[in-house]
Amino acid sequence: MLMMSLFIVFSGGWVFVSMHKHLLVMLISLEMTMLGLYVLLGMWSGGGAGEEYLLLVFLAFAACEGAVGLGVLVGLVRSHGNENFSSFSVLQC
Repeated sequence: MLMMSLFIVFSGGWVFVSMHKHLLVMLISLEMTMLGLYVLLGMWSGGGAGEEYLLLVFLAFAACEGAVGLGVLVGLVRSHGNENFSSFSVLQC
């Protein structure tokens, strides 16, 4: 289980770094990384007293991060028409 969650974390990080053409792919890789970190944190806590709240807070932050990312994606598609990073310009307002 440890090796599987480490594989999930590192593969999500690799996809985030290497495939940065589309915003949706980057958001999915961030969520995959957060899921792997959630499993690692759950295994690390070992079910002791009080660690369940830490897991719930981590899961809440992961859900909020996903909601903010999807909001940014919707705003980007509405303003620019697509979500390809190659079509954006830093100097454009």
